[in-house]
Amino acid sequence: MSEDDINTEEYPTEIHDYLAAFEKSLGSVDEMLKTMMSVSRSELLQKLDPLEQAKMDLVSVYTLNSMFWVYLATQGINPKEHPVKQELERIRTYMNKVKEIADKKKASKLDKGAASRFVRNALWEPNAENEHTSKTPAKGKKRK
Repeated sequence: MSEDDINTEEYPTEIHDYLAAFEKSLGSVDEMLKTMMSVSRSELLQKLDPLEQAKMDLVSVYTLNSMFWVYLATQGINPKEHPVKQELERIRTYMNKVKEIADKKKASKLDKGAASRFVRNALWEPNAENEHTSKTPAKGKKRK
């Protein structure tokens, strides 16, 4: 859309900046789609581990449903009353589950052997030698 086309169309001038930003966003989405479509899906999936594959699938389906949401809105249909809303919520729950799995994978693992050595060495253990060689007077008693 050129600047002249925008000026000749009838719409409130207050939304000009919003429309320009929307047009720029559509251009970005178009570029991303062209990039994604340039590589075959099977080629791309071979390079990813299963968790990354799930993330890619979820982002793809979420994006597609979001674009359908926008389409419904442009057609005058309230997307909040359309089944696409439930689908987006369902996808979002799966995205949260994948995020939890990824976070657990990143979490540090406890080395039980090392932890038990730390605890064992940190605790004081009386042994027979210490009890007999150390004869310190008890507190409160005076030697004469």
